[in-house]
Amino acid sequence: MWCLKTVSQLFKNSITSANVNYNCVAGLKYFPPPVKYENIEKVDRPKLRIMERMPQLPPNLRPPKMQKRLRYMRGPELVHNQLLHKQYAIIATGGGRLRWGHYEMMRLTIGRKMNVNTMFATWRVPAPWQPITKKGQGQRMGGGKGAIDHYVTPIKAGRVIVEIAGKCEFIECKGFLQQVANQLPFQAKVVSQQMLDEQQVEEEQLARENQNPFTMKYVIQNNLNGCHRWLSPVDHKWFGKHL
Repeated sequence: MWCLKTVSQLFKNSITSANVNYNCVAGLKYFPPPVKYENIEKVDRPKLRIMERMPQLPPNLRPPKMQKRLRYMRGPELVHNQLLHKQYAIIATGGGRLRWGHYEMMRLTIGRKMNVNTMFATWRVPAPWQPITKKGQGQRMGGGKGAIDHYVTPIKAGRVIVEIAGKCEFIECKGFLQQVANQLPFQAKVVSQQMLDEQQVEEEQLARENQNPFTMKYVIQNNLNGCHRWLSPVDHKWFGKHL
């Protein structure tokens, strides 16, 4: 009984005085080995170069005008849809047009945030080349086509906009790449080569293990419920995947 009283008194005294003892105990931690970057090429200019605001034409050639040609923004990109350096990039998920101001936004943001000692950036889109005409405010109808106002670069869905490569991980460049992607005039996302490979494997698996025969392609090709009456020509070409 006396022993229990002494123990309880010691416990009360320790609580009231708030004497807490901290003991340093060695723990076991595991850190994964660093990633080995092999076959990473060295570039002289790691930052993005300045793009020209308009194409340089011969002095004896009048700058040609052009129609809207919205087909340049419609559908999937069939050529520039793979990563050259197999690391990280910004890919467009919808169609749109890039103006010269968007190029400057990407160049300044990436050049300010990236580490030029370990990574480099490359353009995957050409400089603005398609002329966009515009008439002055308050003019009446007619009088011919307006003067060239600015130049743009048409972008299709799946087009690689800019690439980041070097001795860096995805978490290092994802932040400022996402900041750039949010300011583009079309929907875009930040991807890595691993994400693209996983997406391709998932699409192939879904197509292989699909048990529903009534896919969008089957419905359109067989004119189920008379859908040919209201479908557009692009639906017969891409089966609802692109507008």
